[in-house]
Amino acid sequence: MELAAAYRRAVAGFGDQVARIRPDQWSAPTPCRDWTVRDLVNHLVYEDRWSVPLVNGASLGSVGDRFEGDLLGADPVTAARDAAAESIAAVSAPGALSRTVELSFGMTPADEYVRQLLADHVVHGWDLAAALGADRALDADLVREVADWFPANEAGYRDSGAIAAAVDVPATAGPQDRLIAAFGRNPGWGPTGVA
Repeated sequence: MELAAAYRRAVAGFGDQVARIRPDQWSAPTPCRDWTVRDLVNHLVYEDRWSVPLVNGASLGSVGDRFEGDLLGADPVTAARDAAAESIAAVSAPGALSRTVELSFGMTPADEYVRQLLADHVVHGWDLAAALGADRALDADLVREVADWFPANEAGYRDSGAIAAAVDVPATAGPQDRLIAAFGRNPGWGPTGVA
């Protein structure tokens, strides 16, 4: 799958989940320990906001702390939609994926950075669906895209503390459950415990 198209689909999938959030669900727990639904959405808005200047060549220092804190305000759905649209536009711009971006761990090819963002949107889309009690089924093509990329990056994610230890799943588990488990989530997670 072409990377920019995959990214658009992943961001749109997460946005579809955000649009389903009821007013009483923003403080609900998620599979991400210590994060509520609002915290989770704020994290993705933060990622989307950061992606625009970084893909356009800005340094970390020039961006500074402008995206720290609450980015959702009084209308979190609109905030998430606007951030997503800006990120998609930046990633889809001609030549964007051939650039190099500055990340906290050094200069990185933009296409690798976008794969990280794609994985974040896919996995956190599952987190959000689980928190909302919504359909957890992910786009199978995106699951495959992330699953193909992740093994070479899994140790770095885990060593940095970005994800918890992998969860054991039965040998019969499908690709989505295997991916979610590799990212340290129990596919049976529910707001009141594991189903």
